[in-house]
Amino acid sequence: MKIDINMYDPNMVKPMKDEAISMGFRELSTVSDVKREIVKKGYTLVFVNSVCGCAAGKARPGLKLALKYAGENDCVPDNLLTVFAGVDREAVAEARGYFAGNVPTSPQIALLRDGKLISLIQRNEIENSDEHRVAELVVNLLKEHVKRSNYGQ
Repeated sequence: MKIDINMYDPNMVKPMKDEAISMGFRELSTVSDVKREIVKKGYTLVFVNSVCGCAAGKARPGLKLALKYAGENDCVPDNLLTVFAGVDREAVAEARGYFAGNVPTSPQIALLRDGKLISLIQRNEIENSDEHRVAELVVNLLKEHVKRSNYGQ
């Protein structure tokens, strides 16, 4: 018999999950969710959410700023996905499988195209900055790769 105990109480992390969902991220909580969604055609931004202070004070606010910019500048990714470290362990492990060769950190922000990793923003880039720098990192990726006028290049 396998007993799966979450590191964090799901009720405690609900507001943190809801914050990402309110930005348009689709929550993935199972391996099958990840397998189905992460390989969809187009650009996919994957946010590995977390309870840590750098997720709360930097990553989530930075993503909110970046997505606001993206909406105003025609570079919103086709898919916005999120998994939560310490709660949806198997889903997180599956998502990180698409970040092969990179150390797993929480939080993480990945940009993929057709299920293939383009770029990964790691915790050390997030924790040593502020929400504006996180937004800048994400916006730069979106402008370079997702900008609709770039399609077909």
